[in-house]
Amino acid sequence: MPRNYELFYEAATGTNPKLAAAIAALGPRPSQQALDRVRGEFLAIADHRIVEDARETISARLDEILGLLRRDRSSMEAYGRILGETSDGLSRRGAMTREFLDRIVSVMANATTSSIESRTRLVGSMTDRSNELKAVKTKLEEYKRLADTDPLTQLANRRVFDEALARIYDSNRGVAFGALVLGDVDRFKQINDRFGHPVGDRVLQVVAGIIRSTVKEDILVARTGGEEFALVLSGRGEDATWRVAEEVRKAIEEAPFVNMANGVDYGPVTISLGTCMATQAQGAADLYDKADKALYASKNAGRNRVTRFSSLSEGDFSKDWLIYRKD
Repeated sequence: MPRNYELFYEAATGTNPKLAAAIAALGPRPSQQALDRVRGEFLAIADHRIVEDARETISARLDEILGLLRRDRSSMEAYGRILGETSDGLSRRGAMTREFLDRIVSVMANATTSSIESRTRLVGSMTDRSNELKAVKTKLEEYKRLADTDPLTQLANRRVFDEALARIYDSNRGVAFGALVLGDVDRFKQINDRFGHPVGDRVLQVVAGIIRSTVKEDILVARTGGEEFALVLSGRGEDATWRVAEEVRKAIEEAPFVNMANGVDYGPVTISLGTCMATQAQGAADLYDKADKALYASKNAGRNRVTRFSSLSEGDFSKDWLIYRKD
């Protein structure tokens, strides 16, 4: 069912291990009620009711605005008829008495006052509706931000990353100046096995913070799954892209991973990275695959290093997936 798509997407990409575990605990044939309960616990902010409520509010406010405009149009048409009739009466009448002019002035004054009051009410009502629509817009923007954010690290999630990677190939400029960096925390399974998953989660949060603070704001930083991170760059050549990756590697290597409360040192923590330029790939999937090959070459060469895809020979492309998944 459509409302289950995001639930299983988040579980399948590995960005929310607790969610995946909760779904697995439901067994092979979970009921919709059970799935909704898990969804409400882990993805409450993304509930479809938020969008549905916003749609209903926007529809109602737009209907009200259209009604106000129709009433204002009728009011202006009535005011126009009074002006027209007054003009016709003046043009046909010969001598003007003071009493007649006073009556004309009174009619015009009343009509003008009524028109002004109607316009004032319209402006007030339109302002109220506009403020309500602004509130809905703010709510939807916050919903989108949360829907695009990895809940653990607060980086962009896999959905945003996939979209950004695809956009590279929307233009010749994107291909000419686009690049991808993939990074994977070294021996992360050992951290989880030794200290437990809560510590592993905290390590990922610290790593995410280091990456985000190390690179410039124009670089998209995403958590693409598990202990893997990605940087989508534009406007940089191959050497500059490598330097960005190297700065990230060095910053993580030099960062302390110590629990200040009990003095336990969870380090050393390092990261292996691979880079690939968009010009070296045929599309988004190929770019990801080649950056991933460069990343694994870093793993194979001893970890804690940056490898360019362009530096690989054909023999470097093989993968021992079992070893890779344990690192």
